[in-house]
Amino acid sequence: MLELNTLQLVRVLSLAGIAFMLTILWTPALTHFLYKYKLGKRIRKDANAPIFMELHQHKEGTPTMGGILIWGTVFVMLIFFWGIDKFFPDSLLAPFNFLNRGQTYLPLAAFFTAALIGLADDLLGIFKIGPKGGGIRMRQRLLLYTAIAILGAWWFYFKLEWTEIHVPFVGDFNIGLWYIPFFMLVLVATAFSTNEADGLDGLAGGLLMMAFASYGVLAFMGSSYDLAAFVAIIIGSLLAFLWFNVPPARFFMGDTGSMSLGVTLGIIALLTDQALLLLIVGFLLVVESLSVIVQLFWKKVFKKKLFLSTPIHHHFQAIGWPEHKIVMRFWIMAAVSAGLGIIIGLVG
Repeated sequence: MLELNTLQLVRVLSLAGIAFMLTILWTPALTHFLYKYKLGKRIRKDANAPIFMELHQHKEGTPTMGGILIWGTVFVMLIFFWGIDKFFPDSLLAPFNFLNRGQTYLPLAAFFTAALIGLADDLLGIFKIGPKGGGIRMRQRLLLYTAIAILGAWWFYFKLEWTEIHVPFVGDFNIGLWYIPFFMLVLVATAFSTNEADGLDGLAGGLLMMAFASYGVLAFMGSSYDLAAFVAIIIGSLLAFLWFNVPPARFFMGDTGSMSLGVTLGIIALLTDQALLLLIVGFLLVVESLSVIVQLFWKKVFKKKLFLSTPIHHHFQAIGWPEHKIVMRFWIMAAVSAGLGIIIGLVG
């Protein structure tokens, strides 16, 4: 058993390393393409968000859609290792295939579907199509997240026959049909939170890397080795992405990255039966989305703002914190909460 775990660990870490190197290698080609055709970020002109406009006007024109690096690398590695396993099953590379009906079919399908929707949203924003030239409305985005969540909930409930949720230190509870709305809530909330966190150079990438690392450990310890391998490839790609995305960013993640990664994180949390741990593992993501919700409530009820700007990382910017300080402090907090999530997941 120890030998099996060691071999699987080598496999998982090797896939992460390959993903990192592959992403690093093809980044210059993507960067050249984005800059050549001026596929840059358009800062929305919104009189209701003057602070946001002032803080981010200097980022106008920085290429977006950097999330292509992550899902593009996953796609290439998926096809390559699946092909090796199918046509050369005796090859030393065949065991690197991570396609697994019970573990990776659904997260991969959701990952690529959300990536394509996000890519369309990014392109609409670049060409100033949509409300205020900002692409798809947030309400429409939530509807798209919900559509993906409905399909995922159907797969979980009817195909995988999943009806239980795990409460750390308490036990498992069979909630029957209620698992469908629970699944949808987890997916939509995670996608929304991740999208909100993608506002500073390196912020979303770092927070996501910590969260995925936490669930990668839990998947591996639960013997879901193919799922852990998939997570490892995402982490390797995210590391390479961060190499170019730390302040000042060479490009932004864009919705094609944040939407796909947020949806995938939620599904992986559900597949490891540790969805409630998202409140801890993704603590900063929760704080980001809550700040937006609280701000809207405060303005509606008290007719004034509680924060200078939201999500909350913009509030810290507005009071004078340098961007790199906000990002690094959020990373530190995310690392602590991810580590705490691993401990609770293993012990509880």
